[in-house]
Amino acid sequence: MTYAIVKAGGRQEKVSVGSIVVMNQIEGQPGDTVEFEPILLVDGDKVTTSAQGISAKVAGEIVGPEKGPKITIVKYKNKTGYKKRMGHRQKLTRVKITSIGE
Repeated sequence: MTYAIVKAGGRQEKVSVGSIVVMNQIEGQPGDTVEFEPILLVDGDKVTTSAQGISAKVAGEIVGPEKGPKITIVKYKNKTGYKKRMGHRQKLTRVKITSIGE
């Protein structure tokens, strides 16, 4: 089984061909191809790290944008009447991995 650990959207993700990964928003339209920098590559029993120099590239196709779960932020101070409510939804991108190789 071949898989790779790649840097994507400020985090590290374990990917294999055909897997779908949800990561922080990246630029591009659905259908565009993106390349990721592999940190670790496992091909059967052979393990290669970036310190040894990986020449392989990991390519993926943008499936589409989406949003993360709603996070509610509440600020409150006792006896002063101060209350504040805010919300946040992180912008994400869904990517399908198409190839791992040269």
